[in-house]
Amino acid sequence: MDYTVLIPARAASTRLPDKPLADIAGKPMVVRVAERASQSGAGRIHVATDDARVLTAVQAHGYSALMTRADHATGTDRLSEAVQQLRLPDDAVVVNVQGDEPLIEPEFIDAVAACLATSPWADIATCACPIANAETLFNPNAVKVVCAQDGRALYFSRAPIPWARDEWGSHAPPSGLASLPTGFPALHHIGIYAYRVSFLRRFPQLPQGALEKFESLEQLRAMEYGHAIAVHRAAQAPAAGVDTPADLERVRAWYAANRL
Repeated sequence: MDYTVLIPARAASTRLPDKPLADIAGKPMVVRVAERASQSGAGRIHVATDDARVLTAVQAHGYSALMTRADHATGTDRLSEAVQQLRLPDDAVVVNVQGDEPLIEPEFIDAVAACLATSPWADIATCACPIANAETLFNPNAVKVVCAQDGRALYFSRAPIPWARDEWGSHAPPSGLASLPTGFPALHHIGIYAYRVSFLRRFPQLPQGALEKFESLEQLRAMEYGHAIAVHRAAQAPAAGVDTPADLERVRAWYAANRL
């Protein structure tokens, strides 16, 4: 199938300033992300940035980049401007690959694009993998999703959903819980998205809803306004991205070990 990868890369970062330009085995992080995306089936790859230094670095390594405004509230807003600049048709499919994921597996990129292509009822597709332990289920930083039988997302939350009432009753489970009930259908949301361009054009006009505000989950805005999200179920989560200096050192060690 034909689709485009867009890599939003904002230079400002509280915990890791100039993160897209962080060196990983001789190349900026955002270039490493573009390299991984180039191993997928994407027909085109573009970096969307608000920093001229990032633009120059990406282009110096032979990849396409475009400048976007610096005042976008979300990465999806940045993608919306990018598809306008690129003049992509409404029925085109765009996969958002974050600029801080230099270990992203190309297979995940292809899978989320294929999920949207085979779900004509959806405007967005994303990924999830099974939750195997209670620590992840009860961690508010690990977003959970529940799905219908056809793969349609019903809700995303930082709360532990679904709830095993027969196992845990109506109150929080005892501290030290290590295992989950057999067959428990909990899914950990993986933050990679495919969009139809028609949705990206509409998104900036959608006011923030109460669900997004309280959960701090951008995808809930789409659901509140009736946009369906298809979920690809992966066997396991992809390699983690870079949020902290420790993450950066982990990724550098991986590239050094693999001599890339």
